[in-house]
Amino acid sequence: MPLFQKLPGFQRAAPGLEQRIWRRLSGLLLWGTALPLLACACLWMASQMEAGAGAERALSLWMYGLLGFIMLHWSLWIALALGCFIVRVMKGPAYVADAYPLPEGPGLRPQD
Repeated sequence: MPLFQKLPGFQRAAPGLEQRIWRRLSGLLLWGTALPLLACACLWMASQMEAGAGAERALSLWMYGLLGFIMLHWSLWIALALGCFIVRVMKGPAYVADAYPLPEGPGLRPQD
């Protein structure tokens, strides 16, 4: 008996919104990470032109804010990717489960 035997006659569900999101996940991760890093680099270059403790403090606050945005973006991306993966698996083919014999004994049989 093969390890994964598909259920005969099962019809797969049509792909929906999860398929379109799944295809765009790599771009979402790339752009959602690259844009804040680019903004961080631009802010750093702009702060190099200014001198003073106030500019350095403002730059560090912006850097921490952008780092927090990147971490939030990654965690939301992981949740979205996990949700899409679960929907894709649920819409996939059905498989035949192995038979599980019921235990015999007093009080273990189903009521007639």
